Amino acid sequence: MAGVDVIRDQLRRLPARPGVYRMYGESEDLLYVGKARNLRNRVGSYAKIGGHTQRIARMISLTRSMEFVVTQSETEALLLEANLIKRLKPRFNIILRDDKSFPHILIREDHEAPQILKHRGAKRTKGRYFGPFASAGAVDRTLDTLQKAFLLRTCTDSIYASRSRPCMLHQMGRCSAPCTGVISLQDYARLAEQAGEFLDGRADELQKRLSEDMERAAEGMDYERAAKLRDRIKALAAVRASQGVNPEGLVEADVFAIHSDAGQSCIQAFFFRAGQNWGATAYYPRHEADDLPASVLTAFIAQFYDERPAPGLILLSHDIEDPELLRDALEMRAERRIDIRTPQRGEKRDIVAQAALNAREALGRRLAETQSQTRILAAVQKIFDLPHPPTRIEVYDNSHIQGTNAVGAMIVAGPEGFEKTSYRTFNFKDADLEPGDDYGMMREVMRRRFARLKKEAEDSPPGKRPETWPDLVLIDGGPGQLSAARETLETLGFVPSDLNLAAISKGPDRNAGREQFFRPDKAPFQLPPSDPALYYLQRLRDEAHRFAIGSHRARRSQTLSENPLDDIPGIGPARKKALLHRFGSARGVSRATEADLETVEGINAALASRIFAHFQATG
Repeated sequence: MAGVDVIRDQLRRLPARPGVYRMYGESEDLLYVGKARNLRNRVGSYAKIGGHTQRIARMISLTRSMEFVVTQSETEALLLEANLIKRLKPRFNIILRDDKSFPHILIREDHEAPQILKHRGAKRTKGRYFGPFASAGAVDRTLDTLQKAFLLRTCTDSIYASRSRPCMLHQMGRCSAPCTGVISLQDYARLAEQAGEFLDGRADELQKRLSEDMERAAEGMDYERAAKLRDRIKALAAVRASQGVNPEGLVEADVFAIHSDAGQSCIQAFFFRAGQNWGATAYYPRHEADDLPASVLTAFIAQFYDERPAPGLILLSHDIEDPELLRDALEMRAERRIDIRTPQRGEKRDIVAQAALNAREALGRRLAETQSQTRILAAVQKIFDLPHPPTRIEVYDNSHIQGTNAVGAMIVAGPEGFEKTSYRTFNFKDADLEPGDDYGMMREVMRRRFARLKKEAEDSPPGKRPETWPDLVLIDGGPGQLSAARETLETLGFVPSDLNLAAISKGPDRNAGREQFFRPDKAPFQLPPSDPALYYLQRLRDEAHRFAIGSHRARRSQTLSENPLDDIPGIGPARKKALLHRFGSARGVSRATEADLETVEGINAALASRIFAHFQATG
């Protein structure tokens, strides 16, 4: 059964209860997740012939199976729907493309001298958290000014404990140096408390107190203290001025405005906490071209607050669908009252209008970039004789130093730029691979990547290629690397028409702009130095090189931090430390006799013999 027949078959067994339904296509591909106040009525609407949009009609025709979860209320169904959509990303749903948590500022309370720092993730450390900030940049700018205003330390506890004299930050007037007693812990705690007051929104009161303290210090001819207070007041004024528009009465609120054009949407978000503007960010949710702004905004808000606490006030540019239901769902999670409004006048309307203007301009820039990207991909299609503009380009590179710490890298690019979640590294496993054998490395990378692709293709429906099938495979190298890649692919059963394979080599003297391109059974060619497509292909090559180098360096750093003693059974941190204290280094341990080893605390005769034998065996 398929399509309407599947839906009608399920309909007979559905209760008239709230719940969530899932629609699946071929190979159990999730097509859609929806919620319903009445599952029987909602799903029944799909069983009717006609009256559907083109998108919904296509979704129904692709449906092969369905699953259902009954909930206690429609509110619970909404929360479950938002969670499933965000986690599973069904094909026909509106999707919030956001995989990052917002940064906060943390003033720790688990140390004698509270540290101020940027924080992401779970709030496990004891302290006061302030946020969310729209971006790491917004946090960094605020922290930079708070250092000048409140002189709180940003160093780690280990550095704090090891200081014998004030560090450079103290000399720059950015830390009060509690580590060396320049300021008493009691006075330092007062600074931390003032920083909390500022971040809580009591900046006016704090600034007034500091001004009074400055005047008293000046009257008492304590000009050094007065100058320090003056600098702190200036820093506070600077951070408040940098926060832009701060409407009166907007103490805690999130502002969302949507602008749609050419089948795409941008949602601009402003964040206000403690009466301060803590930054803005733009989102581009995935949706169908015929989705209305109100529908996109409704789905966005539900998913946005799936794992985030909602503020007391949410301001929107458009009326959303069923705002009371969404408000009830957010209040259930937050366990407090939440107000959702679409303001029509006053300062709140002005700030929403400003967010809408930002959304329109951001979407305009994105559409311009998309059009430029479309033209470039069309040029790449022509250069490599592709049947259509590429939607997935894979670029490969290897990195090593004289064969050591070798690593292979794959980057992926498409119509929306670099797809960093699809990047892969390859640690070479072939025991017969000679150090520095670039061709052998390329063979192993190709074998591992495309053996997996072949299996994915075998598991896909007949005539349908997996989504990870590349339209163009670009190798950083010359004819040798291209030949090694081609031989490996042919061994796996691929034919030239399956994969469009090409290599890009650096020009003479490694000059950018004089790159040569190689393709199987075709003459090498060059592109004009001013060709935009050449610049794009150079960027792909450079990104693959950057990623490969970064992965190589990370592996080399890990190797440098390893110690031969870690490979000996029975040697834990305490015994390792004792051996290094006694002999100075792992090399010193390797030269020690069994009798010398037995003199170390915690090393008995059996373990001394094992250590001695280990180094004898490894040379």
